[in-house]
Amino acid sequence: MDEQIISRNIKTLRTRKKLTLDELARRTGLTKGYLSKVERSKKAPPYSTLTRIAGALDVAVTAILSQTVAPPEDVRLFVSRACDRTIIEETPQFAGYDYEILAGGKPGKNMEPFIIHAPFEIHKMYSHEGEECMFILDGHLEFIHGHQTLILDPGDNVYFDSNIPHAGKSLGKKKARLLVVIYFYKRNQV
Repeated sequence: MDEQIISRNIKTLRTRKKLTLDELARRTGLTKGYLSKVERSKKAPPYSTLTRIAGALDVAVTAILSQTVAPPEDVRLFVSRACDRTIIEETPQFAGYDYEILAGGKPGKNMEPFIIHAPFEIHKMYSHEGEECMFILDGHLEFIHGHQTLILDPGDNVYFDSNIPHAGKSLGKKKARLLVVIYFYKRNQV
């Protein structure tokens, strides 16, 4: 994923909501200087920071990761075709993971659905606000959640608190594919 696209989208969404960098800093708990660097593509934020920024902007993380920022609208039904699916390949922020964004252009989402292609090694543990559900489509996954380690096979699923550090790695010769849905608490609900 191009860091410049992420930076541009954050700035576009912030200005569309008529927020200053100071206000975004207050909402995220990040410094104004750090956010300025993010918007100028000087600092690549990790996924946990992207979720904080998305929450503060009241948008889904995929709005930040999308090639273009969709105009605000009320969409009661949204269809995403397989041929139009965006795949975000491994980056330093998402070490080892490839993501297929589902419903990427849907504005105002309360959930983030995507397909993950899990790496063969765990590079780091992740934690972020919300809850997460993973369904194993193909392959086998070693999943770590806090101090627990599980082996998950096709058809297995796990639902968990995503504030607790978690990660997974593929077992065997092919990468595991997972359907993942993340629910982020709305700021006014927490």
